[in-house]
Amino acid sequence: MTRTPRSPRRALLAAAGAAALALPLLAAPTEAVGSAPPPPAPRTGFEISDGARWTTEAEETDFLAALDRGSPRLTVRTVATTAQGRPLRLATVGTGPTTVLLICSQHGDEPSGREACLTTLRDLAQARDHTTRAFLARTTVLVVPTANPDGREANTRGNSDGVDINRDHLALRTAEARALAALVRDRRPELIYDLHEYGATPHYYDKDLLTLWPRNLNTDPRVHDESHTLSEAYVRPAAGRAGHDSGIYGIWTDPVTGKPVKQVAGDGQERILRNTAGIKHAVGLLVETREDAREPDEHSDPALSHRRRVATQRAALQGAFAYLDEHGGRLLAATARARHTGFADRGPILLGGADNDPAEPTEILHDPPCAYRLTDAQYGEVGDELDLHGVVVRHEGDGVLVPLRQSQRALVALLLDPRAAYGITRGEPVERC
Repeated sequence: MTRTPRSPRRALLAAAGAAALALPLLAAPTEAVGSAPPPPAPRTGFEISDGARWTTEAEETDFLAALDRGSPRLTVRTVATTAQGRPLRLATVGTGPTTVLLICSQHGDEPSGREACLTTLRDLAQARDHTTRAFLARTTVLVVPTANPDGREANTRGNSDGVDINRDHLALRTAEARALAALVRDRRPELIYDLHEYGATPHYYDKDLLTLWPRNLNTDPRVHDESHTLSEAYVRPAAGRAGHDSGIYGIWTDPVTGKPVKQVAGDGQERILRNTAGIKHAVGLLVETREDAREPDEHSDPALSHRRRVATQRAALQGAFAYLDEHGGRLLAATARARHTGFADRGPILLGGADNDPAEPTEILHDPPCAYRLTDAQYGEVGDELDLHGVVVRHEGDGVLVPLRQSQRALVALLLDPRAAYGITRGEPVERC
């Protein structure tokens, strides 16, 4: 049989991918002289098969249990149960003041982020080097390895009810999105990092990695700028150093000039996690790896494509962790200031638009009300969702008053204003409080 010659670029990527899959995320672990050797590191099904198949649910369960037993710095707990009875797990490693939340495989047919999250957890939990220990003293890493367990089992984008979880971060109709909202409310991460995959359009939209920050116009400018810095100065360059090309998610580019020619995705919808993150005053980033085979050798051997996809995710995570190391102080300051801005109750609220698409005049609340009033019946229908979002309410007479003077000021309007595109109920605007 005639074999297709491997291109120089593919040979480089194969070498870089093997290195990214083989090495710990931050630095090689070191052992003190005379110390006992560490126990054998657990391996995922993906690693055992050398990328020929994805890790099964049972293998993930065993892998996380082994990590939990073997490392005092890592804990695993179940935070929700899906409609089909599968656990939604949260793994925690590190004790630092800066918190990052990794959401892996919201779409069940996009598995590379999940594999990268699982091996990253192991590398952080079992590393013995000073660099990683210092990083974990400054950082708390929260990981949801499989954010859509039913979809992952069925290899479907949506959950078992066919709902796209990444369009449910406002209405919170799914058990999966509700669990993530509660996690964001209770742990208040400064950075939310969302791992996905995408289908390529050759020549115009076919990079190994695409990224995008919160485009919603209600994102605090400081949070928006930090999200942009994370993407453009850290995550994409880290992928490039590992041999992977990158671009902006949702933007087609001319293959000759490299200039944008068309936007096909990536607006400011508040119900998408990267935008919800920005509205809730966390730096957010969507990362997408190309799921299609790139060259003939990947078509003939899918394991090569699988390994490239996971290696790209891991390289991007290297960049995110470097950002946390170098920008931790700025990140904490930006999110803290953003979380207090709403209490001033000043300025317009935007019901549409994006950072590259100005809101229409009808989408601008130039002089927002001071609150929205809900009837008891309305509150009975949406009270749980408001609580999961961390929205503060005040019971008054036969109804509930939801003031805008609170940390999540813009979110209140996006949830309750009669003109909001994805609101959960139509509140009555109150002009005087």
